[in-house]
Formats: sequence, structure tokens, C-alpha cells
Amino acid sequence: MATVDLPAGRMHYVERGEGPPVVLLHGLLMNHTLWDQVLELLPEGFRYVLPDLPFGAHPIPLNEGADLSMRGMNQLIADFLTALDLHDVTLVHSDWGGGLFLTAYGLDERVGRLIALPCEAFGNFPPGLPGKTAMVAAYLPGGVLLALKQFRVSWLRSSPLMFGWMARRPLPDELVRGWTESGLRDKRIRRDLLAYARSHVTKPELIANTEALRNFSGEALILWSSAGKVMPRDHGRRLAELIPNGRLAEIDDAYVLSMLDQPEAVAAAMSAFLTGKPIETLSGLDELSQ
Repeated sequence: MATVDLPAGRMHYVERGEGPPVVLLHGLLMNHTLWDQVLELLPEGFRYVLPDLPFGAHPIPLNEGADLSMRGMNQLIADFLTALDLHDVTLVHSDWGGGLFLTAYGLDERVGRLIALPCEAFGNFPPGLPGKTAMVAAYLPGGVLLALKQFRVSWLRSSPLMFGWMARRPLPDELVRGWTESGLRDKRIRRDLLAYARSHVTKPELIANTEALRNFSGEALILWSSAGKVMPRDHGRRLAELIPNGRLAEIDDAYVLSMLDQPEAVAAAMSAFLTGKPIETLSGLDELSQ
């Protein structure tokens, strides 16, 4: 894995290909491997960059005392794009929706387009039962360590309290081992996760920061899931209506992690958007354009 030094510390990332940059983000207790199945299906001619955000599955800790609040995380993303000298980025969001706030914070100058898979938006922070469980773990002594251990037990992580409502199909043990290894090994990794999880943003601020996307001038594909209880289906339509150049396409038979549930449909929609082709009605994909 490559690394880049940022004001907050050293960040690991992987990349492949050459061309216009596409930066793919992930959620809590995940890393870049979330995108493995889709990445193999995306078109050539683009530079795909996948950072490991400090959400508990990153390989090494950031600097002690780094600002990992919501604003700090957005600054981290902006610093990452700057450090790699990326311009006109297509920024891809999944699960964690805080990166949508780059526009609200005035940090989106390097972002040209957005792709948003099911993610936190409006007042849905933390989202659903999994998000509330994560917040409880963040405030219980030893809660994150216990959650990481439980996450490795397949029947426990399939509970709606953990990942049962995040993906329709059971997560592979090998994938989860990779997501939990560094957090179980190093308490500083858990420290970074807690720095974000314990930061506080009010619901009115979260809603206002989401609605600031009405000022985003680039194109946006809201690639939502039609099923699931964690990210409301209506939020996909609201985001597409909010962004002036936004459009909505829905993936059927998928929950939040649609790149795991329906990698072919997700890759097809993303590929069409990246290459400027129409997002036609595909198997498992229902387009609802503005």
C-alpha cells in the first residue's frame, strides 16, 4: 500500500489505473477492500484511489490529538486530495455520509462530481440500529474492543444491531478479519475511531450541512438501494432533488453495502456515469432521472 503524509498523520491508500481521478470512500469499521468486487468491473482510463479512513480498520494510527471530528474528517479528505494533487475528482460515498459536507465547509474545490451510494444524510447520523449500536460501544469502557471481537463471530455480526441490515448476504469471514485486525491489535487505532465517534454535531447542523449540497455545481449520481432499513429510501430521492445536477438510480435487492450485494449492477451504473453513457434500465437497476 502507498502512504501519504498529511497534517493529521500518515494515511494509507491503494490506487490503480491512470486518468481522471475517482476516489472511493468507506464507512466505519471498513477499509478499501469494501470495493474489491466492484473495482475489477470499472472501466479503464481512470485513476481509482481508495484511502483507508481512520474509522477503525486503518493500518496505522494517525497523530495523537489529530482533529477527527466531522469537520476534521472533511479537512482530512481535502488534505488527501491536495497531497495527491487530484483535480476534478469524482468522489464516491458509501455508508459514512460525512464526506458530503465538503461543500458546506467550503472544501470541495477539487471535487468535480459525486456518486453517493446509501449513506448517512440529513438527520440520519448515526444511522439506524447499527449506528446506534456503534455509538453505545463508543461510550462504554472497552466497548469498541468488544464490538470488534463480536464482529468476527458470524452469527453476531448478522444481527440487525451490527451488519444484518447493512448487507443482504453474510459478510465473508476473510473480509471481516481484514477489517478488524488492526483495531484488535492496536489501541491507537481504536483511539482514532473514538475521536470521530465521540465528536458531537447537532441534528440541525447535520441537516444544514447536507442541504448545502444545493450549492454543488457538478454532476451527481445518487445510487441508492430500494431495500433496507438503515438508510431511508426517500433520502436517495431527496439528495437527487437537492443537487442541481443530480439524478437518482436505484439498486434492487440490496441494502446499504450494495457493492457487496449487487457488485455487477453497482459497477454498471458507476461505469455509465463515469464514461458519460446513459444509465439504462438494467437487471436489478431502476433509473429514476430528474
